[in-house]
Amino acid sequence: MSYRTLDDLERGQRVLARLDLNSPVSVGVVQDNRRFSRHAETVADLVGADHRVALLAHQGRPGRDTFLPLEQHADILADHLDHHVEYVHDTYGQQARDAIEALDPGEVVLLENVRMTDDELPEREPAAHADSELVRTLAPLFDAYVGDAYSAAHRRHASIVGLPVAMDAYAGRVMVNEYEANTAVASREFDGEVTMVAGGKKATDVVDVMTALRDRVDNFLLGGVVGELFLRAVGYDVGRDIGEEDTYESQWRANCDRIRDLIQNHPSDLVFPSDLAYADESDERAETTVADLRNKDHDYRDIGGDTASQFADIAGSSAAVFVKGALGVFEDERFSNGTVDVLDAIGRSSGFSVVGGGDTSRAIGMYGMDEAAFSHVSIAGGAYINALTGTPLPGVEVLRRETGG
Repeated sequence: MSYRTLDDLERGQRVLARLDLNSPVSVGVVQDNRRFSRHAETVADLVGADHRVALLAHQGRPGRDTFLPLEQHADILADHLDHHVEYVHDTYGQQARDAIEALDPGEVVLLENVRMTDDELPEREPAAHADSELVRTLAPLFDAYVGDAYSAAHRRHASIVGLPVAMDAYAGRVMVNEYEANTAVASREFDGEVTMVAGGKKATDVVDVMTALRDRVDNFLLGGVVGELFLRAVGYDVGRDIGEEDTYESQWRANCDRIRDLIQNHPSDLVFPSDLAYADESDERAETTVADLRNKDHDYRDIGGDTASQFADIAGSSAAVFVKGALGVFEDERFSNGTVDVLDAIGRSSGFSVVGGGDTSRAIGMYGMDEAAFSHVSIAGGAYINALTGTPLPGVEVLRRETGG
């Protein structure tokens, strides 16, 4: 993909950068996470080039407990930068315009949560957003726009697709690194087998990815809810809900035909769990082989030890591994073995590796693994899915279009 990056931006400009600092919130307190450290690299480069920097970001959605102002975000980002970030309680009104005008080289302001404006959230085409009041007000105040919010690049929001139409646009460090790593499964050739860890709770997302990559991936290691649904498709009495929950049944109805198609047409690519783990009567971890399953009377929360060992061997010897979804409920240490053992094998291998964003990547920090052991740990969720399935990302496409790529 052809786009201009920070390396193409002349020094000393007035720059508006769109980041994605959307973060977990606990009792009103914004939690620090790798999004801050990653975006701090982009901002540090802008500061080092004597740019006058204003930042746009969002937190939550209207009506949710996580929908907050960005004052805490400014403090967290400043800690990662070791550089002051001024919080402005305004997005594009007079207070914001005054703060932008007053910027000196190397100074940084974080404008208010862009989703607190009426123009941001409607899903519209870039040209329509470019004509919004938000864009028409902010664009003339700057020399350049830097798109760095890769994890929001699947959205057609004003600050993602409207501003780069109206401004001289560049891709930030996060945008470049995420895009190139997450599309590598389709864009690169590897000298050896390509493996995907296909787990987690969102079966539709995983089946979408598996369907799109069925001719690019040699091994799909099946676990989590997804693994049970595949086992159900070949006749085992799993992949069903216990009690009144609806974790499995609705996802089975939505995906059973596509799951059966993958099994029928790509059987050699699919590596099924041979054993599963659950909590016994003493609330301790117990395991059962898939061959011994008769009636599902437990919630299975992890792959078993034999499966974990097999998956780790395959992943550790692959030329490339892409992780989409955890293999168990790793937040509970009793059921972390599968996810952690396989991630550890991937980290110790010499192959290229990408760990998907969201919940799965949290296991790396929770269990003391070194993030640097992996080629890339994504901070994206929906955008990671789009990249794997080859679905165009509006926030990336607009940078390509506006730079003539």
